[in-house]
Amino acid sequence: MRSVLLTFLVCFILAVPGQTYAQEKPKLYNPEANAQTEIQNAVKKAQAEGKHVFLQIGGNWCSWCLKFNKFSTTDTQLDSLFKASYVIVHVNYSKENQNLPTLEKLSYPQRFGFPVFVILNDKGDRIHTQNSAYLEKGDGYDKEKVFDFLSQWTKASLDPKHYQKKAN
Repeated sequence: MRSVLLTFLVCFILAVPGQTYAQEKPKLYNPEANAQTEIQNAVKKAQAEGKHVFLQIGGNWCSWCLKFNKFSTTDTQLDSLFKASYVIVHVNYSKENQNLPTLEKLSYPQRFGFPVFVILNDKGDRIHTQNSAYLEKGDGYDKEKVFDFLSQWTKASLDPKHYQKKAN
C-alpha cells in the first residue's frame, strides 16, 4: 500500500509543472510601457478627479519597490489616502527600459535610489521628489512617516485658502 501511495505521489509531483510551486514575483512595473503617455493620462485623470499624480519609480527587480507597494496597498488608512488624493503611476527603471527621457524631464529623481517618489500637480508640474529612504524603518516603511508625507502633498494641503491670514 505504501509503495502505491509513494508511486502516486511521485507521479503527481512530476506531472505538475515546477513553476506552480514557485512564488512568482509581482509585475508592478512594465518595461514596455510608454511612461510619458502613462503620466499624461494620469495628469488628465488627476485634473478630472481633483487629485495629484504620484509616480513610484523603480522596477520589479527592486525589493524595496515591491515592499512599498505591498505596504501602501494593504494598510487601509494609507490605501484610502492614496485613492482619495492621488492617481498612481509605476514608472519602470530597469535594464530593459530606463525611461531616461522621462526621468530627465523629472529632474533626474533616480539620483535618490529606488523606489523614488515624484508628486505632480494636476497640470503635470513636478512639485516634489521624495527619497524613500527617509520613510523607512527597520526592514520596512514607517506608517506615520509615509502617512505624513502623503498628507503634506495632497491637492487640499496645498490649497492657498488654508494659509491666508484671517482678518480680525
